[in-house]
Amino acid sequence: MKIVMIGTSYDSKGGIASVVSAYRVAGMFERWGIVYLPTHDDKGNLHKFLIVIKSYAKFMGLLARGQVGLLHAHVASRSSFLRKSMFIMLAVTARRPVIFHLHGAEFMLYYHEECGAVRKWFVRFVLDHCAVIIGLSRSWQANLTKITSSRNVVCIPNPVSFQKLNTLRSPREPATLLFLGRLEKRKGIYQLLEAIAKLSPSFPQIRLLAGGDGRLENVAEHARQLGIQDRITLLGWVQGSQKEDLLARATLFVLPSYNEGLPMGLLEAMAAGLPVVATTVGGIPDAVEDGVEGSLISPGNVDALCAAIEKLLLGSQLRQQMGEAAVRKVRDQFALNRVVPKIETLYVELGATPILETNSVTPS
Repeated sequence: MKIVMIGTSYDSKGGIASVVSAYRVAGMFERWGIVYLPTHDDKGNLHKFLIVIKSYAKFMGLLARGQVGLLHAHVASRSSFLRKSMFIMLAVTARRPVIFHLHGAEFMLYYHEECGAVRKWFVRFVLDHCAVIIGLSRSWQANLTKITSSRNVVCIPNPVSFQKLNTLRSPREPATLLFLGRLEKRKGIYQLLEAIAKLSPSFPQIRLLAGGDGRLENVAEHARQLGIQDRITLLGWVQGSQKEDLLARATLFVLPSYNEGLPMGLLEAMAAGLPVVATTVGGIPDAVEDGVEGSLISPGNVDALCAAIEKLLLGSQLRQQMGEAAVRKVRDQFALNRVVPKIETLYVELGATPILETNSVTPS
């Protein structure tokens, strides 16, 4: 009996792939004999269609041979939910337990504003028939509880590989802001550009390093319109040693999103000792306490964003204190050896047995 996990392909961009990679680093796949079936990747539409059909066929084969112990589904919104629901319904029909692991920052927007009555019913039906529903934060746990009759809605945050990213380095580059995330309106990137334009006269060295895919040409054009194109470096998607270098160079991390789950970029920045300026949305307040690990503001408030950035750029001691607090928070709450056992406990409760006997999780 195998644990089958579904989500985006290993080399995809985004939070689900990062979380799955962290699970692999922690040794979960070997310990539990997890079969991973990708249901999405970053290639063309035909390839996306073929990859989900191939995984669906493999899953049906495993079910037919009685080899599925449980299904762990990493789900976002919209098409991601619809794709994963096909697998979930198969598992439910075969009386196999399902873990519904929600990552989509816009899932509530999708449910409340984009779904009609029939689709809302279907969303609730899927959730009601899952053995466990995981929200990444307390607020997401509460939101999910409101739309499902399931009483087994739990809060388990995303994990971060703390040991690898604890790259405290001094001195860091002066007045260098780091943004990691998709370059789109939802992430507040345009408000961040406006804040940099306002702060530039007071901070001649201010610059932004922006790592992420998305509408780079639109962001670049907005920077040109604001006259700050020479202060903005659009890096595209970053990972590995390039990301670690950015985390070690930056002065602070800024993510003025309008909605979020629990962003991996923010956790990685905290693990690297960066103070954070972010918004009070999604799971961010679970990770960042205002005035402790960073500053929290309301989304869309450019003046508040400017004030928070200015305060940190002027306060080297404050940055140091917040960076150290951020490292402690990750070590105590979000490191692999804090999060992975919570997932593995669910596996045991649902009847799964590890194929490798061990009492420890790979160190964070």
